[in-house]
Order: sequence, then structure tokens, then C-alpha cells
Amino acid sequence: MADSPLFQALHMEMAHALCADQEKGLGALEGVGFRVGQGLSERLTKEMPSFKDELDVVKFLCKDLWINVFKKQVDNLRTNHQGTYMLQDNQFLPLSRLSNGKQYLEEAPKFLAFTCGLVKGALSNLGFDSTVTAEVTAMPSSKFQVVIQKS
Repeated sequence: MADSPLFQALHMEMAHALCADQEKGLGALEGVGFRVGQGLSERLTKEMPSFKDELDVVKFLCKDLWINVFKKQVDNLRTNHQGTYMLQDNQFLPLSRLSNGKQYLEEAPKFLAFTCGLVKGALSNLGFDSTVTAEVTAMPSSKFQVVIQKS
């Protein structure tokens, strides 16, 4: 993807511009992320062998996709082995420019919506319908819950 400072600046400007109306803005950011996730996963998997199972796909997200976008792997991946995955990034790049104080916690959702869409779009492109939600309890750490729908 782009250099980290360039991506951070673009992401921050998109979040501020699109989130003037919080509800519509978050949906728009997630939509942009979805489309980017579809395209990026297509490009990254072009030369790769097929994935064995859903866990392999999530590991691809945590390693390859995350490195391409955020220049690091996800710090922690947990699963209940029933289609629910928790991805934790302790130094989430889009939040790292904000203060670590609690006063910015209410601003955090607009910096997570793009990534929720990114993950959902990548999974969609790889054949999985999913629901992706995110939370921040302490800046700049973030957790993304991915629930893959069973067909």
C-alpha cells in the first residue's frame, strides 16, 4: 500500500470529511474500506495457493493483508473455532496519531470503520460473508471481531 505517513494522512482526512454526519459517514468509510479490501485481497492472493479453510483465510488477513496496509502483523488472533475471530492490534496505526488519553475514545469509531470494511471486503472477495465490528478500550489498541456467516 502507500507509505505509512501518506496512508495515515489520507485516512485521517477521509475520516474527518466523511464523518460530519456520524451515521452516514461511518457507512461511507466502511464502504470505501470494503472496496479496497476486495481489490487488495484479489491482488495479494493472485499468486498464492488456495486456502485450506476459514482459519487460513483469517491468518492471511492477520499477516499478509495487515502488513500491506499497516506495516505490521496483528498482535493477537483468538477464535472460538465456531466462526468468531478476535483480531487485536496493540498499536493500531490510524489511532497512533491521536493522544492516548480517554478524551479521544469517542472519536475512535471513525478511525475503525474503514478497517472494518477492509476486512469485510477481503473476506467477501475470498468467498466468506461476515460481520466485522471494532472497539477501542485504551488508545491506540483496537480489537476487531469478525463473525463469519455459515452458509
